[in-house]
Formats: sequence, structure tokens, C-alpha cells
Amino acid sequence: MRAIDRLDGVEARLKSTEKDFEDARKAAKDSKDKFNQVKEKRFDLFNKAFSHISEQISHVYKDLTRSSAFPLGGQAYLDIEDSDAPYLSGIKYHAMPPLKRFRDMEHLSGGEKTMAALALLFAVHSYQPSPFFVLDEVDAALDNANVEKIKNYIREHAGPGMQFIVISLKTGLFQGSESLVGVFRDQEANSSKTLTLDVSLNPSYFIELC
Repeated sequence: MRAIDRLDGVEARLKSTEKDFEDARKAAKDSKDKFNQVKEKRFDLFNKAFSHISEQISHVYKDLTRSSAFPLGGQAYLDIEDSDAPYLSGIKYHAMPPLKRFRDMEHLSGGEKTMAALALLFAVHSYQPSPFFVLDEVDAALDNANVEKIKNYIREHAGPGMQFIVISLKTGLFQGSESLVGVFRDQEANSSKTLTLDVSLNPSYFIELC
């Protein structure tokens, strides 16, 4: 009887162990399937975004660097280091200003880096639009010609779905804006104050002011 009881106990523990094993195997399979689904979704979402931005970066950079002297503008493209798992490695950004060769970003001048960075920013925005941009003295390293290009690009693309708040000390950039906000220090009150001007209502006043 004791042997039979022991055998029954062993069989019961074996069945319990088999059930635990099957439950663990099923849980592992479910977790693996969910992981693969998330991995596949991440891969698809990344590639969808990258394909769009990669295509747009060329057009945007051309628009920003085009001029009467260089009507074709510059060239720019993005390159993934690991196409199998692109989100785990880096993305290289190459830009070639007009009449120059492709080079790494660290070899571009300050103004060239600014134009390339703005092109990337606007290309990303075209995929995932935001209601507005805040550009804080992005023209600091730009010459007058590039300031004019940025101003023209902003004026062409600004609208209800894409508004620009630009902080600048250069007349060439904020000239032609719809409204101006000036910040100055009130010495008597020991605080900052603002002045606003709706240029769209009286463009000639802005010209006289400058």
C-alpha cells in the first residue's frame, strides 16, 4: 500500500510539474509573440518615418539653399548604419552646399550646419506636424544671403497649420513678419517689458521704423 501511495504521489507531482511546464512554455511563447509583434511594429513605424523624412530632406535642403546663382540648390541625404535594426544604430546625415562636395557635419561651417539642421527640422515636421516652431536666434551664424533664404522659406510655409515664433536680432529675418514683439528692460521698474506691433495692418510703419 505504501508503494502504491508513493507511486500515486509521484504521478500527481509529475502531472503538476508537466502542467507548470506547459503553462510556462505557453507564457514564454505568448511573450515571444508579443515581443515580435512590437518589434515588427517598431520596425514598420521607423521605416515609414525614415522613408518620408529621407525623401523630404532632399527637397527641403534644396529649397533652403537655392538662389539665383545656384538655382538647383544643394543636396542632402540620410543614411542608416544598420538596415536590419535601424533603431538600434545611428543615422548619418550628409549635406552638400552648392558648389561643394559631400562632407561630414563637423566639417561644415557654422552657417552651413545651421541650414542643414533647419532642413532636417522642417523635414521631420512634414511627417509629424507640430502647431508651431520656436526658432531662437537660428540666424546667428548666417550671412545676409542665407538669412534672406530662411525668411523666404518661413513666409512661404507659414500658415494656420504651421506658425513660426522667431527670436532674432537681425532685421533681415523679422522684416516681413506679420507681427513683432519687442522685449526691453525698464530700468525704473527693474523688470522686462514688451512692445507689440501688428505689421500686417500697417507694413509701411515697419519700413519707417527700420
